[in-house]
Order: sequence, then structure tokens, then C-alpha cells
Amino acid sequence: MQLKLLTVLISAGLAASAAHAVVTDKMIENEATATGNILTWGLNTQGQRYSPLKQVNTATVGKLAPVWAFSFGGEKQRGQEAQPVIHNGKMFVTASYSRLFALDATTGRKLWKYEHRLPEGIMPCCDVVNRGAALYGNLVIFATLDAQLVALDQNTGDVVWKEKIDDYKAGYSATAAPIIANGLILTGVSGGEFGVVGRVEARDAKTGRLVWMRPTVEGHMGYTYDPDGAAKENGVSGTVNQSWPGDLWKTGGAATWLGGTYDGKTGLAYFGTGNPAPWNSHLREGDNLFSCSTVAIDVKTGQIKWHYQSTPNDSWDFDGVNEFVTFDMDGKRVGGKADRNGFFYVNDASTGKLINAFPFVKKITWASSIDLKSGRPNFIAENRPGDPTATTDGKKGSAVFAAPGFLGGKNQMPMAYSPDTKMFYVPANEWGMEIWNEPVAYKKGAAYLGAGFTIKPLNEDYIGALRAIDPKTGKIAWEVKNNAPLWGGVLTTGGNLVFWGTPEGYLKAADAKTGKVVWEFQTGSGVVAPPVTWQQDGEQYVSVVSGWGGAVPLWGGEVAKKVNFLEQGGMVWVFKIPKDTGGKSATRAAKAG
Repeated sequence: MQLKLLTVLISAGLAASAAHAVVTDKMIENEATATGNILTWGLNTQGQRYSPLKQVNTATVGKLAPVWAFSFGGEKQRGQEAQPVIHNGKMFVTASYSRLFALDATTGRKLWKYEHRLPEGIMPCCDVVNRGAALYGNLVIFATLDAQLVALDQNTGDVVWKEKIDDYKAGYSATAAPIIANGLILTGVSGGEFGVVGRVEARDAKTGRLVWMRPTVEGHMGYTYDPDGAAKENGVSGTVNQSWPGDLWKTGGAATWLGGTYDGKTGLAYFGTGNPAPWNSHLREGDNLFSCSTVAIDVKTGQIKWHYQSTPNDSWDFDGVNEFVTFDMDGKRVGGKADRNGFFYVNDASTGKLINAFPFVKKITWASSIDLKSGRPNFIAENRPGDPTATTDGKKGSAVFAAPGFLGGKNQMPMAYSPDTKMFYVPANEWGMEIWNEPVAYKKGAAYLGAGFTIKPLNEDYIGALRAIDPKTGKIAWEVKNNAPLWGGVLTTGGNLVFWGTPEGYLKAADAKTGKVVWEFQTGSGVVAPPVTWQQDGEQYVSVVSGWGGAVPLWGGEVAKKVNFLEQGGMVWVFKIPKDTGGKSATRAAKAG
């Protein structure tokens, strides 16, 4: 009898251990309040990048010190924009050139590495970056530069399934971290500068089987797929030719290259869409839906439930891909978005109704304001680049100086929201550009711009600025200026801290209420990735990936020249407060004192 009872107890214990070892939908749903893992891009599916952890706080952060660092190695450096995910004591972090590393989260010991074999001829727009992986079941899943989705066993690194998203020879690529919603893995596509057609796909996360596909260019058919892979029409996105002339919608861009967020309270996934193709807006009269927009998609059906377009008939490459972060305000579920065009938007998360819109950068030339009733921008017509066909030689339209520049008031670097302070922490940039239009024609796999440009700084003393912004009033509570443009993301915590990195190599922490910088550490290379924090064995850890690169050195014009002294790299850094000689953590000692 005792032996039988012991067997039952052992079996129960093994079952509990096995259940803990796999990532479930419930665990992902609870990420907003969990502290022991980091299961998704954004720290929770809403994308708030907030952790309730308090061990590292304004009183103790001065003692934060590195505990390990891991090099990605080799010559494959370039930009490192990844956010690590952590589960069951393991860190999974992607690196440039479609690599993924599994590391012991407390020691940095390499457990395994997967290096995707990339073909010749890939066409990533803005460096060979990857922004992270998703965890589900016993899988770690990430997208590759040749537009594939790869699922690996978390323990061994073995490939469990691999699916092609699209044809890299046609300009498609994939750089975003996927997200999980109700057992589905949601992904977007990159390649807006090559005339691709943007879309969102949902797959069974366990098998990779395609469940539905929703285009983000008006006129294209959506589909659902049965278990055998047979496609069924699921309605056209918008109405053919309603906001696009002729056949331009067939190569319309609107790439979903930053990925999305998901809110369980609304049942909607929110994906931002990029620029319409080509950049020359005189070729494509109309709003060009659903480019430069937020689209809210019902994850059960694959249908667009609402959309909000921030830059209709975009002429400045103001991709609207920036993350839509959901939160509670005045008893409503709403979402905030710091758009590349320089305006911050607050929309009803269920309906898309515009609630507030205001600038978060100091200089905007393309529009004077946003009409809160219509939701449309009040364009400044003379600040749109000229039509090249209206010139004598038909080769170059009149140039204008536009702000922000096409790299945006905010680009790929994700912001954070604190439910404690009720503020967003936005990594903003102040720069402009000279831009003009040129004739262009589509050719498969070739750049499809129809514009020339050069980025220029607006100020002598700074380009980047981390800003604390009240979404209700639009007021900037504080800012920390930075000489180089900010290109990494932000983390905020229950310890009243905001963490962010700089291209000069620093990981910094500031008081979330006042903006006073209370800690910094030099990582040795530019930080263009978002920090994270988690708790393990009773101690709080902070981590960031370091490695200069991304779009700025490739596309930055005069700004690129200004920061050409910065060195590349590829490292994961992990920090905690060291234990004192008495065996207690410094944080606990501080509390005891």
C-alpha cells in the first residue's frame, strides 16, 4: 500500500514538473503579473514592457552589477535588436544572421546554438537583425531573414517544424518576434521597400499548420485553411480600387515588419503596417489602405475588426508599424501608439475610435495637427515632395525639408507603459530630411522607392530623447537627452525604474517619476535592443543585448557620419545585486535595515 502511494506521489510530481516545463496559454495570459519567466516579446502580450518586480529599485539599483556576459562570437556581428525570452531557467536569444542561442539564465553557459542556413540573395531592408523568439509548449519559435518560421525543441535545439512564409527572391524577409494568442503563432512580413504585399498569418503553434492569412493591402483576398491545408476565401481586405488607383495595390507594401500585440480582453491582435509602395505618393492617389495603419484582427476569424490610418497617402516613409500597447484609462480598454510620423495616438482598443492625438517630438512639418473628430491629419500641402512629372525633365520632383525624417520620431525601438505612474516611456528622435520624388517602376525583387533623401540632425546637442509622456494630457513629464539617436527599447518596473540603452554603449536606469538617472553601465557596444527583467531563485535579474547596427548606420545620411565612430558587437549582458558576505542579497539587507 505504501509502495503504491509512493508511486502515485512520484507520478504526480513528475506530471507537475512536466506541466511546469512547457509553456501554456494560461501562462502567457498571466504574463502581466508573472515574474519568474519572460514568455513573449513585450514582456506581456499587450506589449507594456512592465514588470512588477521591486527588488531592484531606486534605493538599491546603484548596487546592480554584471554577473555574466555571453558573446555571440564569430564575425557575424552587425545590429543586435533581440529581446531575450526566459523559461525554466533557460534564456533563448536570437542574434544577427538568423541565429538562436539557448543559455543557462543564471550562469550564461551555452546549452545549444541553432544557425539557420541563409541562401545567397536575401534582401533585408535595414540590417540582418532579428528581434526575438516566442515560446509555446516545449518549442522556441523564430522567423528568419529568408522568410521562414522555425520551431526548435527548447531542450535540444532540434528542428521540430519549419515553414516557408514567402519567397525571399521577391523581396520578402522576416525580422519580427512572433507572438502567441490562444495557441496560434502570429507573424508578419518584412519587405515594404521591395513591393511586397503586407499580411498577418496565424499558424497552429504546435505544428506550424497555417490557420488563416489576412492581407494588409486593400484589394487582396484573405483565406482560412482546413487541417489538410485547403484554402477557403475569407473576404477581401477593404474594397478593390477604393483607395488605390489602377494596379498599384498589387505591389502595395504595407509590410507588418515589427510584429504585433494581443489583448485577451478584446480578443484582438494589433499589427502596425508600413509604408505604401512606392514612396512616390503622386503615383498612388487616395488613402492607400491599409498602409501606415493599425489593424485590429479577430484572432478567431482572421477578419479585420477595425483600422486606424495615421498617415493617409504617405509620402515620407512614415511606416505605421510601431507597437499598439493596450492599457486601462478612465474605465476603458485603450491602446497607445507613438507613430513614426511624430504623433502619439490613443485609440479605443475595441472600436479604434480616436481618443487623443498629440506630438511627442518637437518638430513636425508634414501636418499641423490631428483632427480628433475625423481622425485625419491636417496636412501642410507645401511640405509634400513634388511630383517629378510636373518638372521640365521629369526626373526629379521639387525637394522639401521634412521632419521627422523617414527614420521616424520613433522607429523599431519599443516603448514601455507603467500602470504605477500611468505614463509611457518613449525613445524619441529629433531629426529631419531633405526628400524628393523620382519616377519608378516595379520589378520583382528590386528596390521600389521612387524617392531620394538624406537624413539630417535638427540640433547640435542631441538627437535622441527618452520621454515620459502622459497619454491623457499629452504632456512630457520629463526627458533625458542623448547625443546619438536612441534605437533600443525601454523597460519599466514596480521598483519605480525605467531602463534603456544608448548607441554609445550604456544601459541606463532612471527614476520613473522624475527622470533622474540613477545607474548606468558601459556594455562595450551600442545598445539597440530592449532590456528585460525576471526573478529566479529569489533574485531579480536584468538583461540586455548589446551590438551596434540597424538602420541608422545604413540609411542615416549625415547622422550616420556623426556616429560612425561606434563599434559593432554581439553580447548578452546580465545583472543582479550581488549577495553580501553574510549571504543575503543587498536588496534584502537594505530592506532589513
